[in-house]
Amino acid sequence: MNDEERRDDPVLARGMTRPRRRDVLGLGGLAVAGLTLAACSGGGSRPPHAVHAQDAVARFWAAQKRHGHVNFASWPLYIDTGHKTLQEFTATTGITVSYAEVIQSAPGWVSKVSPIIRAGEAIGYDLMVVTNGFWFSQLLTGSELIPLDQSMLPNFRKYAAAKFRHRSFDPGNTYSVPWASGTTGIAWNPAFIPTPVTSVNELWNPAYKGRVGMMADIQDLGNFGLLKLGVDPETSTPADWQAAAKVLTQQRDAGLVRGYYQQSYIDQLTSGNTWISMAWSGDIFQQNLSSGTNLKFVIPDEGGTLWTDNMMIPRYAQNPVDAMMLMDWYYRPEIAARLTESINYISAVPAARPIIARDAAKAGGRSRQLLHEVATSELVWPTPADYKRLYNYADVTGKLQSQYEAAFSPVIHG
Repeated sequence: MNDEERRDDPVLARGMTRPRRRDVLGLGGLAVAGLTLAACSGGGSRPPHAVHAQDAVARFWAAQKRHGHVNFASWPLYIDTGHKTLQEFTATTGITVSYAEVIQSAPGWVSKVSPIIRAGEAIGYDLMVVTNGFWFSQLLTGSELIPLDQSMLPNFRKYAAAKFRHRSFDPGNTYSVPWASGTTGIAWNPAFIPTPVTSVNELWNPAYKGRVGMMADIQDLGNFGLLKLGVDPETSTPADWQAAAKVLTQQRDAGLVRGYYQQSYIDQLTSGNTWISMAWSGDIFQQNLSSGTNLKFVIPDEGGTLWTDNMMIPRYAQNPVDAMMLMDWYYRPEIAARLTESINYISAVPAARPIIARDAAKAGGRSRQLLHEVATSELVWPTPADYKRLYNYADVTGKLQSQYEAAFSPVIHG
């Protein structure tokens, strides 16, 4: 299959890559108000400052109007083929969408837009997709996001799975809702390891000396050091990070690690240069579909990472109401199904799954097989048991980010 054929295949397309107006109320602390709301979202009586913050956000949204257009910034090949979901949105709502594949990496994107937002200017996009972790935290603590109008998310409230409505890095979905998600677990090549892998300890197995692949992403790397110690990454502390860095350093110094990889880990695993590796679920699914490999993937008993690419509205966006409508549009089950059929990443909408199964039954030939894989794969639809073992990243807001980096960067670069 050549690249052109791949691009035309909705199931394989995603696997080819690896998304001026001042604050009308003069609310310089609007995003900070949202932070206050998030901190107070646990229930019970609200202190006066939380009430004022909520009022400020409500007044902001009351002053906004629909303009009939959205500028949407996202990643390459991270939407359905032909953008039919956007075309249907326009046909249904009358709102046009300019969709731009301008995000190549989270750090590059945030480094580009943050100075503009902090200067009090619009970035030219009303909606953007950013992964949770360092860069989401930077946008949050820099007051660079608009708290969402929760009343405009009826589909999200109705159809989003509980795991995606209760996220430690954005309590109450104050600033974001998921676009798509994936997991970080362990993959292995059964040609070299015929016995199923179940534990994170296998990444420290001396039998695989020089054949272990680890992530160069220090948040994922750090998480697996924490899981090795039995520590929940979401509630971990700087002291835990130092302990996790120590066991990761011991793994490196023992000669177990062949390399710390970005996207190239998948090629190392396929070729046999590594036998076992930290891995991203979507990559393994795509590699097996597109190349006919039989790589295995597991969320280890100790747990793995659930990461999410999130839709959010940058501060000073010119069309926030239209952006809110588009965000909620993707929580219609039939729309979520079409998106998942194309990108093959985890959907936050369980009701999309039977729709994909129905589409598979109606399809013929190769499409039938591929859609059946999308509808049934645990890499796309983790089991309830898997979800219980999936953790969000550690809290790295504010000064904690520098402490996290100081703990884990030397593991790779030492």
